[in-house]
Amino acid sequence: MRQNPQRRTALLDAAIEVLARDGMRGLTLRAVDAEAGVPVGTCSNYFAHRGQLLGQIMSRTRERLTPDPAELADTLTAPRDHHLVARLLRQVHQRMDNDRASYLAMLELRLEGARRPELGAELNKGLAAELETNIRFHLDTGLPGDRTDVVLLYLAVHGMIVDDLTVPAVLDGRAPALIDELTTRLLARPATDAHPATDA
Repeated sequence: MRQNPQRRTALLDAAIEVLARDGMRGLTLRAVDAEAGVPVGTCSNYFAHRGQLLGQIMSRTRERLTPDPAELADTLTAPRDHHLVARLLRQVHQRMDNDRASYLAMLELRLEGARRPELGAELNKGLAAELETNIRFHLDTGLPGDRTDVVLLYLAVHGMIVDDLTVPAVLDGRAPALIDELTTRLLARPATDAHPATDA
């Protein structure tokens, strides 16, 4: 059957909304049809089974949360210091806050991946590659810090975003300020003090 790429994207966007709002149990092909406003059976014409739909939702959320190239290029005109790192991380937080449906859908996929080995394998591969891409970008761009610093920033900021977007009262709007404090404490230090040796 001939398929329309724009229709496929619209169905994936509808699936993201359903998954974010109703959870994994609410994500059915019929529910996606209803959300997209298309005839019953349309989604099943594009996705052979639910597992295929989940895998493509993962790819689509990544597309939706990817930074705008022009905005990123403009941001990178600033000096390569910890202030720039903070700005980049605040933009990550802002993109996820602006597209909560994509972020919540990814959380649902992570939980489902812990139960379904085939989805879990796809998630592990994709997210590990994404982290490695972030590390390479940070180092190749000449931002302060080393590989371990980037991993620490990744873990801290993504953990903070979970709380900020699911239980916002915990941080009470302090996420941007906490990102600034995090980058200052981790990166605004003399290079010789970056990772002091520890006693054996």
